[in-house]
Amino acid sequence: MALEGIPDSVRVPAYRRENHGAGIVHLGLGAFHKAHQAAYTDDAIEHSGGDWRIVGVSLRSEAPSRELQPQNGLYTVIERDFSGSRARVIGSIAAAHCLKTDRAAIEAALQDPATRIVSITVTEKGYGLDRATGGIAIDHPAIAHDLSHPAEPQGLAGLLVRALGQRRAAGVPPFTVLSCDNLPDNGPVLRSLLIDFCRHAAPELVDHITFDVAFPATMVDRITPAPTLETLALASRMTGHADEAAIETEGFHQWVIEDSFPTGRPKWEAGGAIFTDDVRPYEAMKLRMLNGAHSMLAYTGFAAGHRYVRDVMADPALSRLVSRHLYAAAATLRPLPGVDFAGYAAQLEERFCNPHLAHETYQIAMDGSEKITQRILAPAQYASSKGQDLRPFAFATAAWMRHLTGSTHDCAPYEVRDPRAKDLRAMTRGQPASQIVFALRDASFVPTALTRDDVFWAQVEELLHAMLTRPMADVIAQEVA
Repeated sequence: MALEGIPDSVRVPAYRRENHGAGIVHLGLGAFHKAHQAAYTDDAIEHSGGDWRIVGVSLRSEAPSRELQPQNGLYTVIERDFSGSRARVIGSIAAAHCLKTDRAAIEAALQDPATRIVSITVTEKGYGLDRATGGIAIDHPAIAHDLSHPAEPQGLAGLLVRALGQRRAAGVPPFTVLSCDNLPDNGPVLRSLLIDFCRHAAPELVDHITFDVAFPATMVDRITPAPTLETLALASRMTGHADEAAIETEGFHQWVIEDSFPTGRPKWEAGGAIFTDDVRPYEAMKLRMLNGAHSMLAYTGFAAGHRYVRDVMADPALSRLVSRHLYAAAATLRPLPGVDFAGYAAQLEERFCNPHLAHETYQIAMDGSEKITQRILAPAQYASSKGQDLRPFAFATAAWMRHLTGSTHDCAPYEVRDPRAKDLRAMTRGQPASQIVFALRDASFVPTALTRDDVFWAQVEELLHAMLTRPMADVIAQEVA
């Protein structure tokens, strides 16, 4: 892909890319990063300059680097919403690597004094986090490998600890570690994870990482489906160039960041980023409202035969349940200055209705055991403590449990895609609702106070029994009747 010959209707970088060096290494070179942090960084360089381009790293798949390398890091972001479709070429990615094939180049970038930030989007399962302890999960494949092979790490913790140790030995200041994943308190959580990894693998680095390395918390938001062949074809039509790395996303985007960058940062405000001393209220709003409603509609919609989020919102009964969930989630939030939760809920419903985005319910339903706590169960616990309506959260919990069973009584066969899939399927497959609730009620990811709420679990059992014995469409209709 080249910038020459692109129509004037397509926005291209308004700076000479070769004049700006790399200052960021990003781990997790997927569609979301390309739609979000890379676009913000493109805005920042265009606005204020600086050596802030990105060395993108894929920890597993070779596809992202294979797509971007022949295009010199250029790719198209297509924004699609009710106002139409707009194409933009992003120039902020300086290089793209895969850990499997480019380890030397990646380690060199992590050790380079010019690298001042390492940002991360690997999804929660990529952290190797033990939710019960807040430390590492020893049996996580990447953690286990990295503890045994510290010189050739494959996972997030091993790679970061090795790089920070090498920088310290060379007298190079540490980079700032910037988590951009949907984890509550993602910065502090990542700090605790690395400290615990060090206790096992590099105890001499515990104090260094504890006191010398910055881990700002963030909240990120932009709905970005997996690209399809239609995405690539649309990018070709709009730009006049073949683009194997094109993605499509919505027009809306949000980034809230704790302003803690000892060695500097890009001018991300130029793209609309919000800097604050406390990210947590924004994070709770997004996790409980957007992500919670997304999970509910994904499990329910998939079983009801709706492939995409837009199809869910076109179902009058199910869209009413989405509205119910949004407002129930909003009731569990503390007031946030300048934010109208009712207005935010209405905005979310409009975004979910976006007819141009093919966001699959089956994709959103992935890795539920890593998400259910902060999205559904934590707000349920809060609602329980305040005497608020528990039904929306019980419905979402039952829909998740129904998904785990793999039941095909009302849908085609499907694979349960979850890091705990084997254990969860063993506890749920072919079991009655009462047994499933009994098995999962005391799971480690269920808040302790919620395990004691008999009213909540009675509702879950009632709804799950209905979902396992009747078509989901009928359960939805009954729920809104």
